[in-house]
Amino acid sequence: MAPDTVSLRYFLVLAQELNFTRAAARIGVAQPALSARMRRLEAELGTALLVRNTRSVELTAAGAALADSAPPALAALDRAWDTARSAAAGELGALRIGYSLSTGAGTTPALVDRLIRGNSGLQVEAVPMATPEISPAVADGRIDAGITRGEQPGSGVRRVLLRRVRVGVQLAQHHPLAGRQEIEIADAAAYPLRLPARSANPVIHDQLSALFRDTRPHPRFHTPAVSFDMSQRDLRDGVTLAPAGEAAAAVQPDGLTWRPLRGAPGLTIHLVLPQEQSPLHRRLLAVAKALAHELHWLPG
Repeated sequence: MAPDTVSLRYFLVLAQELNFTRAAARIGVAQPALSARMRRLEAELGTALLVRNTRSVELTAAGAALADSAPPALAALDRAWDTARSAAAGELGALRIGYSLSTGAGTTPALVDRLIRGNSGLQVEAVPMATPEISPAVADGRIDAGITRGEQPGSGVRRVLLRRVRVGVQLAQHHPLAGRQEIEIADAAAYPLRLPARSANPVIHDQLSALFRDTRPHPRFHTPAVSFDMSQRDLRDGVTLAPAGEAAAAVQPDGLTWRPLRGAPGLTIHLVLPQEQSPLHRRLLAVAKALAHELHWLPG
């Protein structure tokens, strides 16, 4: 059986000092306690490590060999303890995070960057996914976590509100409404409104379309034939407006701008986690909450 590491560390100090009084003072223990530990250590190993006399201490051949071989062994053990502690704290391992394209403009990159910068032992992979696929993928373990716009339905997951964003519209810079600081919902509804296909994110599609439900005349909704993120000619030409969260303001294509809708309720962004959480999940949640607080993602 290997000796306890405390006695081994005490022995290494004694091997350097070759004096019980000085070694005990350096360690911070009483000299008799140090002597007792060394006797127990020799008994455990079944061999003498020290030659003692009234004036000095010398190492035996076994003691010299132990003094040479113990430091790297203790250093390796310390690294093993540190690794175990890091894993228990969620600071070591791999995280695969699925995210919807609508969270890729600011939320997901900010969180991934903070995770990587603050935890050098973490490997983080961000995977773009269709929004309806994210919660089921978290629930069945295909990914470790997800970031979605809107509180998506699904069982077997925990949803944590991460960010609340204002709702506005994307529109051409030359559009008549672009000169306003805020746009009234009814004024925006006077133009054709461009929404992505409902299948891409039913929750957000329904929330955005509901903003204009009570306007008169009834709004004209237009769904482009190709991806919402790929085709924007109708916006640039000033023909349509596109309801969108404020993240769109940070990544405007040439010729477009974004203006908030007065009085519109905000959209939400959620962190999706499995119900049974590992240390990695708890670390992710702690970092996400700290980041949300620091960047004021949840005003009030």
